[in-house]
Amino acid sequence: MAAVASPLQNTASSAAAPISQTLAEFAASFGYDAIPAPVRVRAKHLALDAVGIALASTKFDFAHRAFSALADLGGTGEGVVLGFASRLPLRDAVLMNGILVHGLDYDDTHVPGIVHVSASSLPLALGLAGHVNRSGRDLLAAYVLAIETSARLGAVAKGGFHQTGFHPTGLIGTFGCTLAAGFLYGMNAAKLKMAQGIALSVASGSLEFLQDGAWTKRMHPGWAGVAGITAASLARRGFIGPDAAYEGRFGLYPSYLGAEAKQCDYSLATRGLGKTWEVGEVAIKPYPACHFVHGCTDAALALRARGVRAGDIVHVRALVPQEVVKTVCEPVENKRRPANGYDAKFSIPYAVATSFVRGKFGLAELEEEALRDPDVLALADRVDYEADPNSEFPKSYSGEVIVRLKDGRELSHREQINRGAADRPLSNEEIIAKFMDNAQLAVSPSRAGKMRDTILAMDDAGSAREFASVLGA
Repeated sequence: MAAVASPLQNTASSAAAPISQTLAEFAASFGYDAIPAPVRVRAKHLALDAVGIALASTKFDFAHRAFSALADLGGTGEGVVLGFASRLPLRDAVLMNGILVHGLDYDDTHVPGIVHVSASSLPLALGLAGHVNRSGRDLLAAYVLAIETSARLGAVAKGGFHQTGFHPTGLIGTFGCTLAAGFLYGMNAAKLKMAQGIALSVASGSLEFLQDGAWTKRMHPGWAGVAGITAASLARRGFIGPDAAYEGRFGLYPSYLGAEAKQCDYSLATRGLGKTWEVGEVAIKPYPACHFVHGCTDAALALRARGVRAGDIVHVRALVPQEVVKTVCEPVENKRRPANGYDAKFSIPYAVATSFVRGKFGLAELEEEALRDPDVLALADRVDYEADPNSEFPKSYSGEVIVRLKDGRELSHREQINRGAADRPLSNEEIIAKFMDNAQLAVSPSRAGKMRDTILAMDDAGSAREFASVLGA
């Protein structure tokens, strides 16, 4: 379907249809055959990456605490939980799978929208497609639909949600999941529009976790899936929601962005819909940390490869986009002394220091022993940040590291485009290698191989329910 004729930037055109109507019409007529073959292939590799991370997450305490809590609430059900033998009721399984995919902060990001799209889209599609007994093709279509709509809705805000303390993955993921849920339920456009209005009252996600490394961010994408199923189901049965979910007086953007709403470009929500595919803008992470630290991490590792050693460094300046400062640079005292491994994922001083000291930044660099490494902490104290005047955020997440050495030299390395972004993508082969590394933290090589082959052929599965069963323990 063609995009809506250009609403004015910074406001919604009174002559244009509401965004919710255009997205509802798109979702109602969507299907597997509408997706170009290269987009399907890439989407399956994104799903593969997400499942690998979920399997790795099963080795961590947060995963088992979350599973126990959800089992306490609803007991067992039919919903497959990635890497677990036990099952949960539908919405609990969706929440749990979102926690697993997002729990290590190793999952993909739609760069312009700053939304972790797979972490909500895949659990929703996997859970609900199995629940209503749709095919593997329908599962893949729902996954792509959720990505495409979430990505565009996130891009509208141009990074504004992070400035007002909200996590767009939780907020925006709710609407993509609502549309995908409605697609799987076979809802018409009128009910899909209503569902988005209902979703407005259940979308959530606070960035307060940044203050102390709390675990709450891990649940945001799975909760978006739960909210999406709930909103779609209510609308399906005739529950009434408001029309202007996004651009209305108290719609998503005015309510959550405040003064930042003036930066919105509402046309991005529907521009190129069905013609330009946002799956290609989704970046796979090479490091298990917030995407905002990746540019400086790569820069520090590049300088280390040139012979710079931590003990020779007097001072470090890290240049980052102004828009990410609140997330990964402040308060600087906290960032130099992360409270735990999760806190460290959102710290420029820690990412830069550990890259210089240890020569890598993987899961091992987020363990307690690494967090207390005196050499890392000493260097973190010498890392300051500045706003990057040459940033192209949110098109890419740049990073530059400038070091002053004891011998008086000053050296620098810049990463204008973060590795994994659309202009520097990880190949499908690299994604498969990442999956195998992560999956084998939890399952045998042969089991990992079977899962890999099953996921990459998901659209051949006659039953989404049977497909999902392969991904449990």
